[in-house]
Order: sequence, then structure tokens, then C-alpha cells
Amino acid sequence: MTTQDLDALASWVEDLMRERGYDIDSPRGGGKSRIADEAGVHRAAVTRLLRRRSMPDLETTRRLARVLGVPVRDMLIRSGRLTVEELADPRGQVPSPAPGADVARRPTLEEVADLLGVPAERREMFVRVVEQFLPDEPERTD
Repeated sequence: MTTQDLDALASWVEDLMRERGYDIDSPRGGGKSRIADEAGVHRAAVTRLLRRRSMPDLETTRRLARVLGVPVRDMLIRSGRLTVEELADPRGQVPSPAPGADVARRPTLEEVADLLGVPAERREMFVRVVEQFLPDEPERTD
């Protein structure tokens, strides 16, 4: 991560915050405090990002992405932590299986939820709903 990466991420986040109605420009606007509260992160983390002093950690990135309504994937790529190639878009392409992986195995619903970016707090509900639409597994006769 370079200072250019930090500047690019901070500029993008600032634009998103303004678009979503967070007043980050006036000293007493309260936008930084409001987004920090809504995301459940320390105000100092938001301030450090907007002042281009440090990148947010992964959990802060995830929480800010949720509040700003953008995929964590986009934030990670814009931060320079990962490249587009390293973080393939699950909607556009499926990553190659790891060497030695069981390619015939159907992914678990948890793995699918992860690929789709389903937030952790909604994964259990996602799995329960999707299971209703899947055919029953045929009984194995070994």
C-alpha cells in the first residue's frame, strides 16, 4: 500500500460519504462521528483515513463498506491491498480451484455466501432460505 493508494481510497470514501449525506466538510457537521457510530468503529479510525494518515484495518473496512453500501471487494481493491486479479469478482468469474482441491465437490452454502459477499450476520438466514430451494441430496448407497 502506497500513499497514492491511501489518497485514492480516502478520496473515494469522502465522495461516498458526501453522496450519502454525511457532513464531513464543516467542523461541527458531525458526519465523521455519525458514520463512525453507524459503522461501530472508532471516530479516530475515520479521521485517520480522511486525513490520509493510515489505512483502516480489515474489520473497519468491512464495517465502513456496509454503512456506505459498497462491496468490501471494492474497498480492498481501491486501498491497494488486493488487485482485481487477486480478488476475482464472484459475479463475473469463478476463481480457479486450489491445487489438489476436490473440483467435483459442490461448494457449501457458506462458501457461496462468502463468494457473494453475504454479511456474516446474515449468513445463517441466507443458508436457511437457500436450502429450501435445493433438491434433497440423493441417499448414498456405498
